[in-house]
Amino acid sequence: MGARREVVSAVMERYRSAGRAEKGRILDALCATTGWHRKHAVRALRPRATVGPRKVEAPRERKRRYGATVKDAMTALWEASDRVCGKRLKVMIPTLLPALEQHGRLQLGQADRDRVLAISAATIDRLLVDVKLVASGGRRRRAGFYSAIRREVPIRTFNDWNSPVPGFCEVDMVAHGGTSVAGSFIQTLTMVDVATGWTECLPLLTREGSLVVEAINSAQSLFPWLLRGVDFDNDSAFMNDVVVPWCREQKLEVTRSRAYKKNDQAFVEQKNGAVVRRLMGYGRFDGVETVRVMGRLYAAARLYVNFFQPSFKLKEKRREGAKVIKRYHPPSTPYERALAHPKVTAAVKKRLRDQYRSLDPVALLAEIRVTQEELGNRVDRRAGQARGLQPAHTSTLPATAATFAKTLGKTVTVGEPRATHRRTRRPYKTRVRMPSKLDPHIAAIEGWLAEQPQLTALAIVGRLSEKYPEEFGKRQHSIVQRLLRALRRRAAEQLVAQGPFGDATTAAPLPGVVDGSGYLGPDPPTAPLVEQAGKVTWRGRSIDIGSSSAMAPSG
Repeated sequence: MGARREVVSAVMERYRSAGRAEKGRILDALCATTGWHRKHAVRALRPRATVGPRKVEAPRERKRRYGATVKDAMTALWEASDRVCGKRLKVMIPTLLPALEQHGRLQLGQADRDRVLAISAATIDRLLVDVKLVASGGRRRRAGFYSAIRREVPIRTFNDWNSPVPGFCEVDMVAHGGTSVAGSFIQTLTMVDVATGWTECLPLLTREGSLVVEAINSAQSLFPWLLRGVDFDNDSAFMNDVVVPWCREQKLEVTRSRAYKKNDQAFVEQKNGAVVRRLMGYGRFDGVETVRVMGRLYAAARLYVNFFQPSFKLKEKRREGAKVIKRYHPPSTPYERALAHPKVTAAVKKRLRDQYRSLDPVALLAEIRVTQEELGNRVDRRAGQARGLQPAHTSTLPATAATFAKTLGKTVTVGEPRATHRRTRRPYKTRVRMPSKLDPHIAAIEGWLAEQPQLTALAIVGRLSEKYPEEFGKRQHSIVQRLLRALRRRAAEQLVAQGPFGDATTAAPLPGVVDGSGYLGPDPPTAPLVEQAGKVTWRGRSIDIGSSSAMAPSG
C-alpha cells in the first residue's frame, strides 16, 4: 500500500498540469503499475482539500442544486398528480405547475421555478424517496431476491425451439396442496423432452432448490439420452443460486419462459394436466411415506405413458383472418418418436426396443391403480383424522395383474372413480332461519342508527342491556354485529340505487397555499417522519407514537 501511495504522489503533480492526451497516458501507466481500475486511479489523482488538525484529506463534494424549497414543491406536485412515478411527473410539471400557481396553491420564486421545470425524472425520484417511504407506511419496495439470477438466464419463447434434438426439456412444478397453499406439501417435478414428448415425473418433499438439483440428477438416469438443456419458468425454486449454477456446471443450456406466459412452456403444461393431474388429482399430499408411494406410482406411470400412450404433437399453425388453423402429426408414443428420430443413436434405439418387449401394459396399469388407491386412502385418513368425517377406504382392487385384467371393461357400467380424483360434492342442505331475540328490537336499532350512523355494535348492546338486563349482555355482541352488518349493507344498496352522486367539479376549493417553504394549510400525509424516544417529529410537530392519532397531523 505504501508503494502505491508513493507512485501516486510521484505522478500527481504531472497529472494535474498535463493535457487531456497526456492524462490518458499517465492513467494507463498507473493502472498497469498498480492494477487499479481506471476510475479508481482518477479518484486517487484528484486534488482534495485538507481538514482537521492532522490535515486529513477530505473528498470534494458537489454543491446541492435542489434545496428544501424545491423538495417541498415537488412533494406538492407529486401529491397533486395522484402520486405518479418520476418519469410521468416530469412530463406533467409544465402543465401542472401553472395550474397550481393560478389557483394559489403553490408559490415559488423565479429561480426555484426554473429549477422545478428543469429537474430530471431521476432527480425527482431521489428527492421523493423518503416521502414515498412515509406514504407507503414505512415499507420500502425492493426487487426480488432472485431477480439478478433471473436476469442472467435468457428467455426462450414457444417459437424459439425450431425442432431441437432429444435432450432439451421443459421443466415445471405441480403443487399438491389441495385447496390451500399454507404449510409444506409435496410437489411434482415434471420434465418433458420437447423433441419426443418423453415425460419424467419425480416427487419432491418440499419446494427447495437442493431437492430440484437431486431430482434433475435422478432424471438424467431415467431419460434414454443425455440431457442437453433445461427450460424453467420464473419460479424461485428454479431461479436461484443453487439450481442455475449447478445446471451450468453440468453443461446444460439454461433458459426460462416469459413471466405470465404459460404458452412458452406448452409441452410441459400439457403433461401437467394429462399425466400428473390425471394420476394424482387435486388433493393435498404431504409426508415422507406419501412421497414413497408417489415414487412407486410415477415409476409405473413413466413406462406406461412413454411406451404405450400416444399423444398429439403440433405440426404447423397458421392464421387466416380471425381463425387459427392447426395441423397435428398422427398420434404416436414418445417411444415411437424416439425410434423415428434421426439423432437418436442405434444403441439407444436397441435398448428401448428390448425394454418395450419386456413390458406388460396391464401389469403397469394394475400397479398404477393400486398406488392410486393407497394415495386416495391417505387423503381420506388425513381428512378423517382432522375432522372425524371420512373413514379410510378399504382397497377393493385385485391383488394380481391377472385378476385385474379380468375386471377390465366391467367397472365402466358402475362408473368407477379413481381414488385420487375429486369426490362428488354433497348436496347443500338449506338451513331454515331460526327466530332471533333481536327481531322485536330491530325498529329501535334502526332508529338509533338513523340518529347516529357511526354507532358500534358494542354501544347498541350496552343500550339494550340497560333496557333489558335479563335478555341482553356481552354475549349478544356477535349477533348484534351480524345484524348491524346486514342493516348497513341494505342502506348502502339503497344509496347506490338512488342515482349518481353529485358532480365532482362543484366541490369547494381546498383552503391553503403551498409555498416554497412548505404548506400554509394542513401538512401532506407524506411529510418525512423523524423518530425520537417514544415520539415522532413530523414537520416540526411532536406526535406521540402510542396514541391512536399518531399518523394524523395535529391541528
